[in-house]
Amino acid sequence: MSERLQKYLASCGIASRRKCEEYILSGKVRVNGVIVTELGVKVNEDSDIVQFNSKIVRPEENKIYIALNKPTGYVSTVKDERNRKTILDLVKVKERIYPIGRLDYDTSGLILLTNDGNLYNKIIHPREEKNKVYIAEIMGMPTEDQLFKFRSGIIIDNYKTSPCKINILKNEKGICTVKIVIHEGRNRQIRKMCDSINHHVISLKRLEVAGIKLDNLKEGKWRYLTTDEIMHLKSFSPK
Repeated sequence: MSERLQKYLASCGIASRRKCEEYILSGKVRVNGVIVTELGVKVNEDSDIVQFNSKIVRPEENKIYIALNKPTGYVSTVKDERNRKTILDLVKVKERIYPIGRLDYDTSGLILLTNDGNLYNKIIHPREEKNKVYIAEIMGMPTEDQLFKFRSGIIIDNYKTSPCKINILKNEKGICTVKIVIHEGRNRQIRKMCDSINHHVISLKRLEVAGIKLDNLKEGKWRYLTTDEIMHLKSFSPK
């Protein structure tokens, strides 16, 4: 059966489908010995030879699904141009895996990793709203007007955020702990939203994404997802 080249590469565990598209456009992929730089090409696993960076790639037979409690001070990429520590320094497996979404360098908490390109696209695609739950410590106590503004949507980077939830858990010595639920994942979104209501984020931790919870997983540690968790993620609409 034929499928688009970028989808095939993702199923082989090379990277996310979007990143594979970049690889194709930059001339890093060959099909039957010929460099391909167009996204419309289809390949057949049984009859075509696909190479990435001159190495033949095959679909990953062993699909794995991992939850990691990322500490601060790690980047959520496979490789960092500035040679900072990455999440793959914490997760040591033989399969080629990549993160589903990202957490900022200075944000801790749950991040999922896989080599299943199809699942990646189900979770990343915005067709279904998949909640992300965070706990944040912020400077000062927000007013009701500020909370209403936060919940209704805020203009950041020339974009209005979608409605979300924010609830105050405690307020001690000028530091307020809040629970925030969003379904978007733009770069440093929560920090920018808090800055826009003049309450700077001191610390930020993600507790849940797409129904998968961090629970008691210790910082810097990882685990394989359970069968029920995998089935839950696979229940989302395909891209």
